[in-house]
Amino acid sequence: MTVTARRPGTAAGSPYALPHLDVLESEAVHIFREVAGEFERPVILFSGGKDSIVMLHLALKAFAPAPLPFALLHVDTGHNFPEVIAYRDRVVARHGLRLHVASVQEFIDDGRLRERPDGTRNPLQTVPLLHAIDTGRFDAVFGGGRRDEEKARAKERVFSLRDEFGGWDPRRQRPELWDLYNGRHAPGEHVRVFPLSNWTELDVWQYIAREKIEIPEIYYAHEREVFRRDGMWLTAGEWGGPREDEPQERRLVRYRTVGDMSCTGAVDSDAATIEQIIAEIAASRLTERGATRADDKLSEAAMEDRKREGYF
Repeated sequence: MTVTARRPGTAAGSPYALPHLDVLESEAVHIFREVAGEFERPVILFSGGKDSIVMLHLALKAFAPAPLPFALLHVDTGHNFPEVIAYRDRVVARHGLRLHVASVQEFIDDGRLRERPDGTRNPLQTVPLLHAIDTGRFDAVFGGGRRDEEKARAKERVFSLRDEFGGWDPRRQRPELWDLYNGRHAPGEHVRVFPLSNWTELDVWQYIAREKIEIPEIYYAHEREVFRRDGMWLTAGEWGGPREDEPQERRLVRYRTVGDMSCTGAVDSDAATIEQIIAEIAASRLTERGATRADDKLSEAAMEDRKREGYF
């Protein structure tokens, strides 16, 4: 079934009504062009995950046939899935993009960060991220966050003002009426920009299918050695898992989201095509982060606490 959306004052069934995905695409393209006009040094956060892949695809569309006017920034935990890093490098080479990599491992090696007892490095990304923003003098940072992912992200505006320490204060969020975005910021501050704010996980997958966008194979069902921890299937790696009481087994799984291997769980699935993934997501009653991200389960306000410190 094709879902259509219409602007206020447009009658249902009007020839001017646009399909739902076209409305979302148009909004995102407008946001990219608005940032290009308002800011001096924007950068796109790119991890090789599906949301950043769609975001990059939209950015390339927004300025085609001209080259992308923004660089990419990846905060590399050192515990990323090899398939995703390989995909990241292929995309950068294919489009001739500029890639900045902020390495968590480098910050650990020189003593600016300390390894956590649980081995997860996801919370350690904040310091390298803020350092990269500061040294790169980036005044606008595109992120792939969506409001349907998590309640703290649901509070955030499309243009999210961050203070001189990278922190997010919900009381400083500005109204965004009629697609008007306020990029004003003081020296030292910057703005996080979320072109996919109004998208859902299902929208992302339907758009990937429509645009025939290549994604890492890790998103499709595949056999993998995993072990059970806190209700999730995790992949063994240098980060420290599994423990002696966590036997590994080979299962047919896929990933709904990708991040640090220590806190990103797989789901049992036989969805081997985009169409099967869409059907699976449409029937799910759990958000992708709620089902597969251990770092969001540390507390009720885990994401909001990290955002106040400068996290994505």
